[in-house]
Amino acid sequence: MDDKLIFLIGSPRSGTTMLQRVLGSHSQIHTHPEPHLMTPLAHMGYYQNVDAAPYDHINAAKAMREFVEELPGKEEDYLRALRGFCDVLYGQMLETTPKTRFLDKTPAYALVADFVARVYPKAHFITLTRHPLAILSSYANSFFDGDYRAAYGFNPILDRYVPAIAEFIRTTPAPNRHVRYEDVVADPEAAMRGLCDHMGLEFEADAVDYGQHKHIKKSFGDPNVDAQSRPVTASVAKWAAELARAPEKLAFARGIVDGLDPADLATWGYPIDTFWAALDEVEGGAPPKERVNAYRVQRKLLLKMRRTITDHDRVGSVVRGVRYYCDVLLRES
Repeated sequence: MDDKLIFLIGSPRSGTTMLQRVLGSHSQIHTHPEPHLMTPLAHMGYYQNVDAAPYDHINAAKAMREFVEELPGKEEDYLRALRGFCDVLYGQMLETTPKTRFLDKTPAYALVADFVARVYPKAHFITLTRHPLAILSSYANSFFDGDYRAAYGFNPILDRYVPAIAEFIRTTPAPNRHVRYEDVVADPEAAMRGLCDHMGLEFEADAVDYGQHKHIKKSFGDPNVDAQSRPVTASVAKWAAELARAPEKLAFARGIVDGLDPADLATWGYPIDTFWAALDEVEGGAPPKERVNAYRVQRKLLLKMRRTITDHDRVGSVVRGVRYYCDVLLRES
């Protein structure tokens, strides 16, 4: 299956859904919104631990390593078993289409990309990076109503993804092509041509107009991707316009960037000496308004409910109690 698989590696809010749409518009590439097949396997015990698993994960990890140590091929036998599991599922998915390749785009894979490459060392990897502050801005505005501190308190997205993806780009022996979001939207035809060369496929110009093709739409992925029918540059400098008019957010963002390794930023394609250049190019006027849709309304309601639970012990206690009994009932069933 290696030569039939494509893994798109990138953090949340970095444009992976958009690029997935473009790639999935190719006549030979089939895809499905974020299968999440590999992340559970990466945390079964041999490589990573599941701290909240309903079993003793420490003993399970030790026992699994001792078991694998006695196999004739040791770790390679273990990887072959995992590969067999995934081969069946990826293979059966390809049976549903006349296309010859399957693209898996699951942002969580970026944190276990080395594991994915161990299981499929000959698959074609595509790593997408975007200006880190564009990611932070999009994450905060999409899920936390623009509250950077609340967003980072819930998930320090740059601290997690910048070093992980940078290390993968630098060290993976797997076939990997690194592209920047800004370059993809600036010249999508050139970007797609390079990606097709990487994957050994013929370039198809009409794939760039992904809105003209049918796509499977499920629970995961950016719900705003269908607002456009092809990659556009509208969001490239939105983060700079926002931070230029919000001193507190800018100070908070500077603190985060100061904590990142400049070498990792350079690997991503955003060296520190030009990292803040977009701020100097921001023109006057109001920052662009965020698109209002059902997804944003839903997120605002969830955020308000979360704050209510946090701020009121009595409400939070009731909700946690209900969750506990639901967990018990569902686990027993």
